[in-house]
Amino acid sequence: MSIADQVNSIRSREDFVAFVRALRKDFTENPQSWENDNLDHFLEALSAWVEDMDGYYLNQGKPVPRQLDWKTFGDILMGAKMYE
Repeated sequence: MSIADQVNSIRSREDFVAFVRALRKDFTENPQSWENDNLDHFLEALSAWVEDMDGYYLNQGKPVPRQLDWKTFGDILMGAKMYE
């Protein structure tokens, strides 16, 4: 299962934990696919993505989450991987 598929299958805390482990493995095995490849850049992108996340969901034709769940946390981490 791809990392993108895995984030879309998050339904529980256990799914989120498995996703974070897969995300770490993806970073180790595919660092070239990460725009934000150090902690400073990653955390900056994470905060920027959360600030702008309504636009992400609206552009995807999805409802903007009002209550965060484990899937939303996964979306946040995936966003921080690439967000500029």
